[in-house]
Amino acid sequence: MRVGVLGSRADMAERGDRTILRKIASYEAEPGEVGRVLLLYSGGLDTSVMLKWIQDEYQAEVVALTVNLGQPGEEFEVVRGKALQLGALDCHVVDAREEFAEDYVLPAIKANALYGGGYPLFTALGRPLIAKLAVEYARRSGCDTIAHGCTGKGNDQVRIEASVAALAPELKIIAPVRGWQMGREEEIAYAREHGIPVKGGTETPPYSIDDNLWGRSSEGGAIEDIEEPPREDVFTLVTRPEDAPDEPQLVEIEFERGRPVAIDGERLGLVELLERAGEIGARHGVGIVDHIEDRIVGLKVRDLYEVPAADIVLTAHKELEKLVGTIHQNQFKPQLDSQWAFLVYAGLWHEPLLSDLNAYMDAVNEQVTGAITLKLYKGKVTPVARRSPNALYDPRLAGFGESGGLFSQQASPGFIELWSLQSRMAWAIRNRGREGS
Repeated sequence: MRVGVLGSRADMAERGDRTILRKIASYEAEPGEVGRVLLLYSGGLDTSVMLKWIQDEYQAEVVALTVNLGQPGEEFEVVRGKALQLGALDCHVVDAREEFAEDYVLPAIKANALYGGGYPLFTALGRPLIAKLAVEYARRSGCDTIAHGCTGKGNDQVRIEASVAALAPELKIIAPVRGWQMGREEEIAYAREHGIPVKGGTETPPYSIDDNLWGRSSEGGAIEDIEEPPREDVFTLVTRPEDAPDEPQLVEIEFERGRPVAIDGERLGLVELLERAGEIGARHGVGIVDHIEDRIVGLKVRDLYEVPAADIVLTAHKELEKLVGTIHQNQFKPQLDSQWAFLVYAGLWHEPLLSDLNAYMDAVNEQVTGAITLKLYKGKVTPVARRSPNALYDPRLAGFGESGGLFSQQASPGFIELWSLQSRMAWAIRNRGREGS
């Protein structure tokens, strides 16, 4: 049931009225329950319209929160000034890059996290941190409600709301974009009517963009035509592979207990290291992913990702992990990596199984110390050299000459007889009576 709405959508657009939905989930806010709102604010059209709309429709005060996760080129003080201009009581700008890298990206590296084989989860990793900060600043600011600008078709609504509901069940949530059904033209009309500056002008952007220091996504517009290759205007972070340098570059990534600590021998903090890896990879056309993805809300979508840092670091980490792990670990861990990626993609950051998996990832990564040299060339990342004090590799055993000690070639026939025993027995039984058996 909808309340507070009279007339056609055209009338609503003209008056600036919007639909306020009756709640379905227990954590959704009824119109009379909202007094002060913590708004997750980006400074874009949706959240700027929301800031004004919440004040008018709910008769509520608004406190804005903007989170810096390493979005390139973002002018955060300009965003803050815009929020205050639109009537926010305050706008908190939080530099969360270190926390994002340490507590979210690093566990993903240890888990070799790729959803669907291609998506390194940069947006999915950022949302539980944003939700955590929203809860913290809502409580600090005396807010009873958290508002976000997610649509009803995406995964981010799940990631934010599931985290808020877990961390702060006393707080309510509103998602105006999901309920008001206002198109971009109507939002622009509302913005003009209420004197809201429109970021980037009124021209419709070709794609929906989300980015942070671990990657960048583009979706919508011409990308939705899956029968066509990506247009050249999509990729603004990574050099097209065909335009990348004609000479390859060797890059060494060093790890300590699964944590990347140095590039080409230079020790760096994690944020700086990820930024450096991203710059190097982007120059060589590394990290372009054209991905068909199964969203948890049931849709199948096409996303284009630019993930140069993730491509470099994850490739190196997986190679080093393979070098120090046993055959059994190397067969088993990818199954857990896949489960880890799915839980994070699905917005279940506070699921106990994820904590259990993190304990295993930490244990395995105790041995992941060493360095991998990668060759970067026109979009490709190829491991070409490896070293580790924990490598389960001995060149004396790997060669074709005589060896003893840990490996005796004379023992092989006995091993083969026992190793193949059940398979040979099964073959004989299943082929009884057949010619040649």
